[in-house]
Amino acid sequence: MIEINLMKVRTTTPDDVPLIYSFIQKKSEFDRKIGAYSGVIQVTEDKIHKTIFIAVPFSYVLFAETSKRVVGFALYGFRYSSFAGQPSIWLDDLYVDEDMRSQGAGAALMSNLAQVAKGNNCTHLAWNADARNTRGLSFYYQLGANIIEQKENRCFFIWAP
Repeated sequence: MIEINLMKVRTTTPDDVPLIYSFIQKKSEFDRKIGAYSGVIQVTEDKIHKTIFIAVPFSYVLFAETSKRVVGFALYGFRYSSFAGQPSIWLDDLYVDEDMRSQGAGAALMSNLAQVAKGNNCTHLAWNADARNTRGLSFYYQLGANIIEQKENRCFFIWAP
């Protein structure tokens, strides 16, 4: 029997703070494993609550979930270009649980972010990724994203869906 996991993307609520924190921890562990991060995360659940669930949030979080559990997240914020006179989206984190990769969660999150960008008249989405994350880079290329700059292992992407 084949089970098909339909991905749903949803915004977060203050009740999700522990879940957001857990995904940030998972993302930092992933980055450690590939050699992209060696620091100590300083985020706390209290900091998440005080910066994301306020009148003017500093960041926003989307979750990808199946009928059984949350399997991925995207943490993003808006930037504004005075020269363009329009905003863009900075994707700070995109992470999907290892057992759920290549099953549509990342694509669902990015598709939702593209809709957020369109709905807010954004010029593009941007982020960076480590060159050692070859699977992630392949995913970004499949979306149509391009590397606009690379500094050692840090690749800077832009995507105008």
